[in-house]
Amino acid sequence: MRCSVIGVLLFSLTLLVTVIVASTDYYKILDVPRDAQKAQIKRHFKKLSRVYHPDKNSGDEAASQKFMEIANAYEVLMDDEKRSIYDRYGEEGLKNGGGGGGHGFGGGDPFDIFSHFFGGGHRQGHQERRGPDIIIPLEVTLEDLYNGAEIEVDISKQVLCDHCHGSGARRPEDIHTCNTCDGRGVVVRRAQVAPGMFQQFQQECTACNGKGKITEHVCPSCSGKKVRRGNENYSIHIERGMNDAHKIILEEEADESPDTIPGNIVFVTRTAPHPTFERRGDNLYTKQHITLIEALVGFKKTMSHLDNSIIELERSGITQYGYVQTIKGLGMPHQDNHSQHGDLFVEYNVVFPTKIDEETIEYLKKGSTFPTKNQPKLVHQEL
Repeated sequence: MRCSVIGVLLFSLTLLVTVIVASTDYYKILDVPRDAQKAQIKRHFKKLSRVYHPDKNSGDEAASQKFMEIANAYEVLMDDEKRSIYDRYGEEGLKNGGGGGGHGFGGGDPFDIFSHFFGGGHRQGHQERRGPDIIIPLEVTLEDLYNGAEIEVDISKQVLCDHCHGSGARRPEDIHTCNTCDGRGVVVRRAQVAPGMFQQFQQECTACNGKGKITEHVCPSCSGKKVRRGNENYSIHIERGMNDAHKIILEEEADESPDTIPGNIVFVTRTAPHPTFERRGDNLYTKQHITLIEALVGFKKTMSHLDNSIIELERSGITQYGYVQTIKGLGMPHQDNHSQHGDLFVEYNVVFPTKIDEETIEYLKKGSTFPTKNQPKLVHQEL
């Protein structure tokens, strides 16, 4: 009888272990070690989310499913209680009364988790040490600001070593508690200040440099430095009508460090000079050269807009030098309402002729009108 009970218990234990092993490995999904800190989990989640987000993989069911798995793993591993249940009982433990997990996202939306990083949101919890921001000027064209654009930017920055995940050790087993300070990072020293009088004070442990841990064998990839230089590609969205010097913030995407939360990467737009148009607020300004004949009798002209549409310019009668024509609704789109536009202001500059024939000079001196069959012969420089 006793042997039967033991056999049943062993079978149940084997079955439980099999279920745990067979369940989804959240750590593998996020490519982090089982002892990963929350800051590392956040970084890996953001990187993977950008790769598999459905907006960048339209119609790709496999990418969409992968994104859901990433979001689910992140939700579990960032929750201390759920992570503890998962570490002990696996995914089945979460489903059977573990308070969420599985594919429920805690009753929320995985896209809300993603937007927490790339669209704001309020953080809760204790204040962690944070690294500095990286400010990067981003040159954009006036066409980009008029039409909207996606600009690919490659950034070189400091990243955690992908071999040791920022531990600096060859393997996790190579990290041991410091025997000198028993993992406290400090030791108590005793110094004599007078005969029979001693003073105790704390001092940083020199054996572990105050870290409380000793690394027996350093990581061969980063030589124990925990970080390396790496490049990461970002797709920056330029919204229509965006202003010059506008700040585009990528939260916690700056230099990585094992002991700090990364700062932000801040792109500051800088409009490149345009050969035709000048922007002032939501209005556009341009200059057009016309000949003296066009200034006297009128003209019809066309010019290309920032979206390659054709603008028709027409004047009848006399156009004074420096005259500014206002064309409503052909300026920049408003950033908060793309259906509304500023105005286009066209300033006309008259190009005077470089040479006039003698007959025309005589007519001009006499103040006489020009004969219809004998129009003045004016030679202009090429405009």
